[in-house]
Formats: sequence, structure tokens, C-alpha cells
Amino acid sequence: MRRISFTLISLLAWSVSVLDLVSADEKAGHGADACTLTALGPGKDDAHRFLAASTSCATVTIPEDTTLNISTRLNMTNVSNLKIDLQGTIRFNPDIPYWSGPEGFFIPFQNQTTFWMLGGENIVLSGGGTLDGAGQAWYDAFATNATLLRPIILTLSGATNALVENIHLINSPEWFHLVQDSQNVLFNNISISAVSTSVNFIANTDGWDIYRSNNVTIQNSNINNGDDCVSFKPNSTNIFVSNLNCNGSHGISVGSLGQFSGVFDIVQNVTAVNVQMANAENGARIKAFAGSGVGSGMVQNITFENFIIINTQAPMVIDQCYETTAAACVEFPSNVFIQDVVFTNISGTGSESDVATLDCSPGLRCSNIVVNNVADLTGLDGSKIYECQNVNITGNDASLFGNCTVTS
Repeated sequence: MRRISFTLISLLAWSVSVLDLVSADEKAGHGADACTLTALGPGKDDAHRFLAASTSCATVTIPEDTTLNISTRLNMTNVSNLKIDLQGTIRFNPDIPYWSGPEGFFIPFQNQTTFWMLGGENIVLSGGGTLDGAGQAWYDAFATNATLLRPIILTLSGATNALVENIHLINSPEWFHLVQDSQNVLFNNISISAVSTSVNFIANTDGWDIYRSNNVTIQNSNINNGDDCVSFKPNSTNIFVSNLNCNGSHGISVGSLGQFSGVFDIVQNVTAVNVQMANAENGARIKAFAGSGVGSGMVQNITFENFIIINTQAPMVIDQCYETTAAACVEFPSNVFIQDVVFTNISGTGSESDVATLDCSPGLRCSNIVVNNVADLTGLDGSKIYECQNVNITGNDASLFGNCTVTS
């Protein structure tokens, strides 16, 4: 418990310093003290005015009765001491050829693109307003074109000391947030909702994806989406997630990792606590690739604590054979090593018979996996099947798993 307590204390202390940014930004100023933006009107692009305000004003306000229409990309990297007071709405017009073409922001990692790149030092985005990804056109287009590049609503890139608070995000075409190459970032009281009005699914609408970033906190938020609630991508370190209500998601997920040949991925010091996971595919999950030509990595010091599970297919998962055939996993085990993982106080109801599946690759690539207080977790019709392979489990509920088949 000393490891967990140290992580919580460090992150909470940092969170307080980030909250101080609001007053610090107001005092710092750059150019005009404050700007208020109104929309140009239907069919007009407000992007250039928003960009200009971000470089000339310390505080940029979008009033409650205003909808800024954004038709061209927002590059707000390298700003400093900026507060965006979003009371109204920023809507990203669904010009699919533009956003998915060469004019969009292409992100090489997992072939992503984004509407808005925000980065620099001492940034606050708050105000109770809405970011609208106008995703329905994208959901329908993706149903007939599975290679379509779909934008992320908000990407924090190269951000240091950033606070995103009291914001609603609706209908992102793909991921809602990407945090990359950033540090000291706090998300608080965020509402996320992706809803399709057609038969086409809200595919890949992750709540947050963290990549190559350190000291990130996500807390006190509600997420209704169609993929990971939060995903810790390669080189995510010192992450604290707390008090989330996730519905329809694929879980709180470490990974996927080890996907790319020659690349070593790290996810280290992650705590996810007080999470309700409902109507989901997974609950607490770690996933890594196996097979020929994949990469390698290390997952270390991960805690999943106080999860309430409601109608979720796989409440507890370690999968070192992610999206890989069983035969390929045997021949080419995962090169991602997983150690010091704690599942504690996981309760509720799954929608399948298996309530926990902790399957590691041969060669003891998993170590120090601790399971405490999961006996109140039940599956379909009250069943409880705890399954594991190639891992030695400890903790006060280790006996629920029996003897795992271990292959050297």
C-alpha cells in the first residue's frame, strides 16, 4: 500500500498546483486582458478569429448563446498563460474530405487525425460549455469506409500545466481526447456522450487516450461512449483516474501495447480508483500484442481499486494475446512484461460466466499479480468462473483462481 499511497499523494498535490493556474493566468496576461468571441454566422468559419484571439488575449470567452463554427483546423500549440472560457459551443463542421485529407492534422501513432491541437504552458479550458464533434456524418461514412480517418475532438500536444474542467463533449467522430507529449494535465468534471441516431455504431469513441505523457489526472467525470473509457497508450507514466461513471465502454485499459516492431512501450505507475463500469465489454483490463514481428515493453505498478461492475462481459482482464491467433501466441509469445498489478475491491455483476480472465504468455511474463476482495463479483445467473494461465496469483482471493496452467 505504500506504493499506492505515494502515487495518490503526489498526484493530488500536483492537482492542487494546476488548479491555481486559473488565478495565475488571469494575473499573467499577454496582449489584451480578455476577448469575447461571437460567431460570424451560418456557413462562416470562425477558426481564424479563434486562433487570433488565442495569441493576443489572456482570456478568450465564448458566450453562452454563441456557437463557433469551425471548418478549418485549430493549431494552438505553443501558447502560454491562456484561459479559454467556453460557455457556449464550439462545433466542428463535418466536412469529411477536408478533415480526413492532407489539410487535417495527421498523427502517425495509430493513424489518427484531430480537429484541434492545443499545447504550450499554463492552459485552462473551462466554462461549462460544449465541444461538438458532429459525429453522425462520420459514423455513417465509416460504416461504408473502414479506412476513413476520423478526427479526435481535442488533442493536448506538448502541453505543460493544463487544466480542462467543466466541459461537455458530444459525438466525437473517433477518440474524444488524446494527450500526447504532455505533462501535469488535469481533467475534472468532464461529460462525454456519443450517440448515433442511425443503425451505425459509434466506433472507436475512446474517452481519453494517453500517449507519451506524464502526470495526468482524470477525475469526477461521466462517459457514455463506444470504446475504451480511458486507455493508457505507450509511455504513459504516473496517471491517476478516479470517480468515473463509464457506460457502454471497453473498459479502463492499459494498452494495447507491443504493437509495433522495434518499439519498446512502457506504462508505469497507474492508479484507477472508484470507477463504475456499466453495459461494457471490459472492466479493468491490460492488453498486449503477441505474434510475429511485434514490439516489446513493460507494464509496472498498476492498481485497479473499488470498481463497481454492472452488466459487463469481462470485468477483470489480462490479455497478452490481444488480436492475435492462439497458434501465433504459442509460437511467438508477447514481449510485453507485466508486473506489480493489483486488482482490489472489484464487485458487481458481469454479463458472462467468466468474471476474471488473467491470461499471460508462456515464460512467466507476468509477475506479482495480486487479487484482493473480488469474491462479490458474479457473472451470468450468479456464476463465478475465474480463469488464468501462466501467472502466479497472490492476495486474499488468489484461491478463487485455483492452479493456473504455467508453461515455461
